Amino acid sequence: MPRKTIVIIGLLIVAGVFYFKDDIETVVSGFRVRAVDYQPPAKTVWLDQNVSTERLRWFYHADQGTRTFLIPHEWFMALEQPTVWPLFTAASRLSDTDYLGRFGFIPDTVIPGKPDPLPIGFAQGGPMLDANGAPWRNPHSKANMTGIGLTCAACHTGSFTYRGTEVVVDGGPANTNLFEFQKSVGLSLLLTRFWPGRFSRFADEILGKDASVDERMALRGQLDLVLKQYAEINALENKVAANSVEEGYARLDALNRIGNQVFALDLKNPNNYASHSAPVHFPRIWNAPWFSWVQYDGSIMQPMVRNAGEALGVSADLNLLDEYKGLFKSSARIDVLHEMERMIAGDPPSEDKGFGGLVSPKWPENVLPPINMDLAKKGAELYKTHCQECHRPAIDSKALPASEAYALFKNKAWWTKNDAGQPLLDVELVPISHIGTDPAQAEGLANRTVETPANLKIKDGAFGPALGELVEKTVGYWYAQNKTPPEDQQRINGYRPNKIQAPLAYKVRPLNGIWATPPYLHNGSVPTIYALLSPVKDRPKTFYLGSREYDAKDLGYVWKDKIRNGFLLDTSKRGNSNAGHEFSNEKRPGVIGPELKEDERRALIEFIKTL
Repeated sequence: MPRKTIVIIGLLIVAGVFYFKDDIETVVSGFRVRAVDYQPPAKTVWLDQNVSTERLRWFYHADQGTRTFLIPHEWFMALEQPTVWPLFTAASRLSDTDYLGRFGFIPDTVIPGKPDPLPIGFAQGGPMLDANGAPWRNPHSKANMTGIGLTCAACHTGSFTYRGTEVVVDGGPANTNLFEFQKSVGLSLLLTRFWPGRFSRFADEILGKDASVDERMALRGQLDLVLKQYAEINALENKVAANSVEEGYARLDALNRIGNQVFALDLKNPNNYASHSAPVHFPRIWNAPWFSWVQYDGSIMQPMVRNAGEALGVSADLNLLDEYKGLFKSSARIDVLHEMERMIAGDPPSEDKGFGGLVSPKWPENVLPPINMDLAKKGAELYKTHCQECHRPAIDSKALPASEAYALFKNKAWWTKNDAGQPLLDVELVPISHIGTDPAQAEGLANRTVETPANLKIKDGAFGPALGELVEKTVGYWYAQNKTPPEDQQRINGYRPNKIQAPLAYKVRPLNGIWATPPYLHNGSVPTIYALLSPVKDRPKTFYLGSREYDAKDLGYVWKDKIRNGFLLDTSKRGNSNAGHEFSNEKRPGVIGPELKEDERRALIEFIKTL
């Protein structure tokens, strides 16, 4: 065929592609990634939360042994964003900071002039295993490929913007959309495999331009193996989709996702794969190491079970099938998880200093409007009347007399002790029948069951106890391999036994720093503190999540305007109810106090700013 004819045909194909562009996009709409627009802030500030910048930088990127995206770090940095326009040219990198910001991830600029190329909560790990459990090596250089995964900082570092300034809240809830980002990674891999030109560029980056044909084919085989894993997970997701609730920004069905990872994917038992039916708002973690129970439903007692379970949930390697390789052998870094816990916990709480370690943030009056202290003092009295019985006295507030500071720590009835005699706040569990909030999270843990093979010696049946036992055995394997003395094991475990419970109740905790942790209720179904203090009939039935802009008047993210590619939270869906914890003059379950007048709500809000 003459060269001129080939060129003409090529031009016709390109013209056709652009002519039918809308039709093509309709076909692939199911693969489209929905991520909000992201405008990098003009300025970023960190609040003094009692942890040094050097320790924070370590915390942001310390390797927990997770392999969240099933691909090596080297691949992650080489992948292009999942877009096909414009044709025939390379797209920007998937790891581009501004692109990751669209999913809510926070750039690491904690130490000026020394930003990490990965956002807060991403960590490059050690040598990685492939889907077959073999060392993952570069087909050309034969070098070990290294893992990449999320750490607890990815879900427990919050941020908001206010008129161009970003405020980072360490230990606060993330405003990320993890499911949509996982989808982005999967689509990027798919396009790398099949879209013209992409694999060639990818291979040049990973192998080098001098790689042989056989080496490129070997890389393609590795990619096919990863795509097979993604396809298997997608099939399981489709299987349970009818009963799943979309999580969106700022929420995750964490316990069910952990259960799916270990009991379905690691165990290769699709019968154990459950729907994501109970999304929760990422919890704030300051002070949590000194609570008697953690999780919204107060289901976990031991710190190491909590932390190791998190690492397994974001895909730390875990062997549950091959006895010759050691059952419960895992890439989870128990030593790193313990160091993270120590940083957050600090010294045991005391009457004169309160909680140590990572403390709650203070209202930044250099960024946000100043607090009206006269109004805040009126709110302090309302807090004592309407909030203190359950949430306990405010730990410290400049709206309170100095004599009332740290009152929480002086009433011994509110405290218990761990096995080393250290104080733990004995958090109250309020029955769902009384508080009236959405029951899905508590009921899901209480009702879910799993199947396990006999050789694991984990009792079939209730999900919660089975998960606790599995995590304990995984941690125990690490202790044995590292010859950890029993006394050190007790210390690393927080001097607490591995107890799991599944009460139909939700935990109550102090409200210090609550102003910085929108959205509200355990499932994130109420956008602002003002709405939470209002009767349920006045709370928004639907609203968008995805904005980072802070509403300093109502205390929450700006939500009233439609957000392009944001997540529309519909409170009529199971798991999303915004009922309960209500101040109303009507008598019904979920009403915890009388309806508050407008001036009372404003006074309470002003006091909450001081916490």
